[in-house]
Amino acid sequence: MAKYFHENTILYFDGQMLKATEAHTNLYGQTLHYGYGVFEGIRSYKTENGARIFKAREHYERLIHSCQLLGIPFEYTVEEMTEISYKVLEANDFSDAYLRPLVICDPSMTLINGQPSKLLIAAWEWGAYLGEKLLNLKISPYCRPHPRSVHMEAKAVGHYVNSILATSDARKSGYDEALLLDCDGNLAEGPGANLFFEKDGVLYTPSLGHILPGITRATVLEMCAELDIPVEQGHFTAEDLFEADSAFFCGTGAEIIGIQKVDHYHFPKDWASTIGHQLRAKYLQLVREQTTQPASIEA
Repeated sequence: MAKYFHENTILYFDGQMLKATEAHTNLYGQTLHYGYGVFEGIRSYKTENGARIFKAREHYERLIHSCQLLGIPFEYTVEEMTEISYKVLEANDFSDAYLRPLVICDPSMTLINGQPSKLLIAAWEWGAYLGEKLLNLKISPYCRPHPRSVHMEAKAVGHYVNSILATSDARKSGYDEALLLDCDGNLAEGPGANLFFEKDGVLYTPSLGHILPGITRATVLEMCAELDIPVEQGHFTAEDLFEADSAFFCGTGAEIIGIQKVDHYHFPKDWASTIGHQLRAKYLQLVREQTTQPASIEA
């Protein structure tokens, strides 16, 4: 089992820098009982200029927006949270690390929003969430929630029960990870990552609405614009994926990771010659503030 802290780990909780072993919360909290809370996953990287948090502003703006969507009172600014995050990294002597901001709501056994909240920011050293090898995916029997039932654009604590069910089912079936469809049967995303697939030199990705608007997904779109790689966003089926040349997941935890197979379908294009591989190289340079451009590939 992964160990995320030890006796000397420092985190931020409710206005204080504390040892992780000394931080406590109330067992009657609305977040614990009902999943009413929001969080983020953020990475920092070692660069020539020291530890750098990648896209801190975008992540903390999304955290604030998630609170607004769920009606959670929250007073911190982006600048305050960014400053606290660097203090947590410094206190633990971390450079390559994963940061976990979590907004926890106060005790309440009601189903009414608007409960006062507290902020936790923890960090730990973590490799690529899904590893480095190409993934074998199972199309999940679980679908993403209907966008009229929850705010899909919020990174809410309770939403991830759906992800746990999907990943656990895939692992029990011998796969590395799951791929979820939306409630209409179209491709959606992974339990913790967005999906792109390549066909004839064009990238395709599911539209927003049934998926989380990923920060890494937005970064991939930005890189594609810089490299003149055509991208189409829309509604796609599993049959579309089973005719693709290659595919990849992207997310803060996963970074950019290639997909070898989905169910019975093995992607025919060698990963090293794919658009995803090119984007992965550029992404890893970007997060570490390296300027060398990756070599272009033939589609």
